[in-house]
Amino acid sequence: MRIPAAKRMPPLRVPLARDLPYPVEQVRSITLLCDGGRLFLDVTAEVPIATYPPGEEPDPHRVAGVDLGIIHPFAVAGCDGEGLLVSGRAIRAEHRMHLADTKARRRAVTRRAPKPGEKGSRRWRQYRRRARAVQGRHRRRVRQAQHEAAATVIGWAQQRRAGVLHVGDPRGVLDIPAGRRHNLRLRQWQIGRLLQILTDKATLAGITVRLVDERGTSSTCPTCGRRVPKPRGRTLSCPHCTYSGHRDLVAAATIAARTPGGGPTTTAAPVLPEVVTHRRAGRHLPGAGRSRRDPRRPTMAARGSVGPRRPAPPPGGESLAHPARIHSIHRITR
Repeated sequence: MRIPAAKRMPPLRVPLARDLPYPVEQVRSITLLCDGGRLFLDVTAEVPIATYPPGEEPDPHRVAGVDLGIIHPFAVAGCDGEGLLVSGRAIRAEHRMHLADTKARRRAVTRRAPKPGEKGSRRWRQYRRRARAVQGRHRRRVRQAQHEAAATVIGWAQQRRAGVLHVGDPRGVLDIPAGRRHNLRLRQWQIGRLLQILTDKATLAGITVRLVDERGTSSTCPTCGRRVPKPRGRTLSCPHCTYSGHRDLVAAATIAARTPGGGPTTTAAPVLPEVVTHRRAGRHLPGAGRSRRDPRRPTMAARGSVGPRRPAPPPGGESLAHPARIHSIHRITR
C-alpha cells in the first residue's frame, strides 16, 4: 500500500498481510492506525445493499424481537415460533482471563515502577510496551467476537425473511449504580458498540432496526401479562399461570410485540419460540475450543488440589469417608 506523505517527502509504503476486501472503486478513505505497537489500515468503503432473488427478500411484515444481554449477547424470537440464542461464554471468559492476567503482570512489576517524574528503566518500558500489545490483542478479540455474534443474528433473520428487528434498548441501566463488580460487567458489555454493529449489518442486508423500550420484558409473563418476581437463573416461572420458559427468549418475544413508542403492537399474546437454535460467539478465542481451556489459566498441578483428598474405599468393603462426602449416597439401588 502506497500512502502519500508530506511535501518533498517520499511516500510511505506499508506491506499488507492480505488484500483489501473491497474493490478499488468502492474505497473512499484509508487511515493508518497504530494499536499496541502494530500498524493497521482502517479502510472506509461504499458497500451496496444486498439484493435477493424474487420471493427471498426480507418481508417488512415479519418482525423479530432481539434482547441484548451479558450472558447471551443476542436472544432473538421470530414470528414463526423459532428462536436463536447466541452464547457469550467465550467473551466473558476472555474478559475475565485478561483481567486476571493484567493484575498478575502488574503485581510482578510493582516494585520496579518508576516514581513520578522519573523516566523509567529499560525493563519498565519493555513491560509497558508488552502491556499495550496485550491490551490491543484483547480489544481485537472481543471486537471480532461481537461481529461474529451480530453476523449470526443477521444470517438467521435473512433465512427466515425477517424484514424488521425490534431491539430492546437497555442503555438506561448504565446510569444505575449496582456495585463495583456489576458496574465492571456493564462497562465490558459495550452496549453501544453491539447496537452499532447490529445496525450496520442489518442495513447492508436490507433489514430495518427499531429500538423499543425493554422495561419489564424479563419480568412479565407472556401468557397472562402479570408481573412475576425477577428470576435468579435463566428460567422465568409464572406463579399465576404456571408458565415456564427461557427468560431471554420471553423478553425477545415481548420486545417483538412492542412498538418504538413503548406500547404493544397488537393485543394478541407474543409468539413464544418453540424451536431454539443455539450458537456461540467468539469461536476464535482461546477458551472456545473443544477443550474450553484458555492457555492463560494455570494448570491444576500449579494451583494444587482443592481440599483434603478423599480416602479410597477398601477393596470389598464400605468407604471410610464421611457420608456427606459421598455424592452417590442418595441413589436408590434396585
